[in-house]
Amino acid sequence: MSAYILPLLFIGLFCYAKIKKVGCYDSFVKGAKKSIPLVVDIFPYIASIMIAVALLRASGITALLADSFSPIFLALGIPSELIELVLLRPFTGSGSFALLNDIYLQYGADSYISRCASVILGCSETIFYVTTVYISQTKVKKLLYAVPVALICSLIGAIIACLLCRII
Repeated sequence: MSAYILPLLFIGLFCYAKIKKVGCYDSFVKGAKKSIPLVVDIFPYIASIMIAVALLRASGITALLADSFSPIFLALGIPSELIELVLLRPFTGSGSFALLNDIYLQYGADSYISRCASVILGCSETIFYVTTVYISQTKVKKLLYAVPVALICSLIGAIIACLLCRII
């Protein structure tokens, strides 16, 4: 069934566009033209976040932070195996999925750790990536409260994810 969802969605979209008399190809080309300046504007912000995350992981700082915060995270109900994932998730999506893959390979896809990791990824966001895109495209430059609140909510989501996985 899932193999047919995407083709059916496209067919439905093309039929709807035909009924509304909208040129699909022209709309696509117009949108693609608008995306090039957007990519040029966003690229420095995204590149800086990716470089920072790569440096943090390569230097071992994330592992050191995970060891340092281990007692706190354990008290909150987050297993020590997931601390690096919780710390990196606000910075990088692809890095988080790479960690998730490592967790699956090490603990198996049906283990408690893997289920917690999956729910954590599903209920959190790459906060700093979204923030950099937002800052690059709006006049708002001061996010005094938004980033700390988002980080706190991400931590609460991780705590609840582990709690729910323990119950279920």
